[in-house]
Amino acid sequence: MFKNILVPFDGSAGAERALRRAIELARLCDAKLCILTVYRHHSMLEASLSMVRKDDPGNLDDIMRGYAREVAEHAKSICAGESFEGARAFVKSGPAARTIIRFGKENNCDLIVIGSRGLGSIENYLLGSVSHKVTGLAECPVMVV
Repeated sequence: MFKNILVPFDGSAGAERALRRAIELARLCDAKLCILTVYRHHSMLEASLSMVRKDDPGNLDDIMRGYAREVAEHAKSICAGESFEGARAFVKSGPAARTIIRFGKENNCDLIVIGSRGLGSIENYLLGSVSHKVTGLAECPVMVV
């Protein structure tokens, strides 16, 4: 039925539940699994106003990208713990919902499995959660776990 399942993963408990459900579905359908961790690009102004450790200031985008890679690797370790080998992890920068939708289209994903609540900011409470936006924008089926 499904051949390519996309799981947006931010490291939250909801994302982990969604990942585990996607692993079950991928096994049933003999599907591939794409894990996507999205981090938000920060402008130079935001970077200059953000608080960073004084001993390790670094570039904020590099720090965010590095953390996103750790989150994606954690998702892959969950797959390994479930003895599921058909997963690939990706890290992208951009607005979460639109980046998820774009990635799904570019990679021919025919199902998105997403957690109902993630690690979003207060902005998500004001504008609607990422999962809500994805369900409204996606052209393929979306399962909210």
